Amino acid sequence: MENQLKNQTSPYLLQHAQNPVNWYPWCEEAFERARREDKPVFLSIGYSTCHWCHVMAHESFEDAEIAEILNQYFISIKVDKEERPDLDSIYMAVCQAFTGSGGWPTTLFLTPDQKPFFAGTYFPKTARMGQVGLKELLRKIHEKWKTDKEVLLESAEELISILSKSTKLESDLDMQIIQKAFQMFKCTFDEKYGGFGGAPKFPTPHNLLFLMKYYEKNRDEEAMKMVEKTLLQMYCGGMFDHIGGGFSRYSTDRYFFVPHFEKMLYDNALLILAYCKAYQLTEKHIYCDVAEKTAKYILQEMTASEGGFYSAQDADSEGVEGKYYLFEPSEIMNVLGIEAGKEFNQYFDITEKGNFEGKNIPNLLQGMQASEQIDSSIRAVYEYRKKRYFLHLDDKILTSWNGLMIAAMCHIYRATGNEEYLNAAKKAQNFIESKLCEKNTLYVSYREGQRSKKGFLDDYASEIFALLTLYQVTSDIDYLEKAQQFCKKAIADFFDEEQGGFFLYGKENEQLILRPKETYDGATPSGNSMMAYNLVQLYSLTGDKGYESVMEQQLRFLSAEATDYPTAHSMFLLALYDYVAPSEKVCHGQHCSLW
Repeated sequence: MENQLKNQTSPYLLQHAQNPVNWYPWCEEAFERARREDKPVFLSIGYSTCHWCHVMAHESFEDAEIAEILNQYFISIKVDKEERPDLDSIYMAVCQAFTGSGGWPTTLFLTPDQKPFFAGTYFPKTARMGQVGLKELLRKIHEKWKTDKEVLLESAEELISILSKSTKLESDLDMQIIQKAFQMFKCTFDEKYGGFGGAPKFPTPHNLLFLMKYYEKNRDEEAMKMVEKTLLQMYCGGMFDHIGGGFSRYSTDRYFFVPHFEKMLYDNALLILAYCKAYQLTEKHIYCDVAEKTAKYILQEMTASEGGFYSAQDADSEGVEGKYYLFEPSEIMNVLGIEAGKEFNQYFDITEKGNFEGKNIPNLLQGMQASEQIDSSIRAVYEYRKKRYFLHLDDKILTSWNGLMIAAMCHIYRATGNEEYLNAAKKAQNFIESKLCEKNTLYVSYREGQRSKKGFLDDYASEIFALLTLYQVTSDIDYLEKAQQFCKKAIADFFDEEQGGFFLYGKENEQLILRPKETYDGATPSGNSMMAYNLVQLYSLTGDKGYESVMEQQLRFLSAEATDYPTAHSMFLLALYDYVAPSEKVCHGQHCSLW
């Protein structure tokens, strides 16, 4: 069977193109049909390397019984969150309002006017362990739509009204917010295993970058202690791929041992930045080594021949999470021979008992012993692993994530002097300019010769960040001029002159039921935080008064947003630090703040 997704380029949408569910992409045609046939819309948002998205797809969207219900009573829409961060932001806020939490897949029911009246995340096909099943939920929603539709419509209007309310927030620029953030990090720091809070633990490298900036400014050893403990634990645990390089998305436990095995481009970009910064501050080569191993992984497995960087690698192989990464002692000895195999197994804690579901996640939590042979053994196991199971690659090229990796490649070049990394950064930048840019307009993604919709705030913020970093390591004025062009475009299209802050989508994007401003840093820094950082850098580098008023308004806006929970705004705190207490360091004759 084929549905309305068959001509899409998104790997996530194409994963569902053969479902018996008659999926539509997000389009007016779907909503027009919903209005004409008086049906609610079933909206499912996810991404191609999402484990629980795979689970729900296999259980429900590939199931004929579920498909029959959806096709008869609903209009079904699939959205790739990575290509439509505007939709993801709006409907994730809805999901959090309904349930108090969020996640993917995000499951929503909308009116034909795009307004939500029910939301959740993963649902099993049938009720299980106290969790409502999708089959029962679909029937209840259909029945309610037929018998009591006005109640659903009223609840949708009420929710949109609540989420639409906004007030102008501004605060004086106060360095106390920085001290408050540091104290909050101290309170949540896990002294035994690194990281902050309990499981699951996300790397959030921008938090570590803030703590390293705090250490630089205050020489507070406690800040650097938190950073080093976390960086070493993340590397030694199973979250780092000791065979192929690169980091998984997060740790499911407090030890940084058992990862959620998918690898995302943005995590690895930000982690390269953090390890490079730690190397600069401490001159400990282990941090540079980890950054290089990560960068080499990106160049080997996540880089297109034309220069752009791919988005992600899946957690699952043959339907099993982590299967690609797990080993048994006997297969290692079959690959390496008895003696080298035993040494490898001992080095990476690979045992007969196993450390994860009867098999083994290679790790160094038992300690790092010196070994002359281990590097050649790793290469052999790496080649064996590539042939053993298939690992899905999300090969779309996203402007926003590429901007982060371009900056990362610049900094690993600065740390090592290896021109390969700088050349990779320049080639990726050329790719953006040739495939994802038209004059001063950016586009979200590129795949199979096609680019998608016009860019969002994060695309502009990350691209400006990349260009400024390229300028700082090359002194090529062309990069600075391009950064200024994109910044002016971002201000014109996204900035809210009345209440401050930047909207997620601009004047040239599709206008939706809400117009969000994302200010908190999640797995990546928010577009607002990145723009604050970029504006401070541009003003510092150029002295152009045209940036000054927007920069100061943006800093005041984010100061108000960050007051209660500053640890969720680390990238903004870096910008604030550089504005209030600029660095004295100079790079290639230019101001250089983060590094």
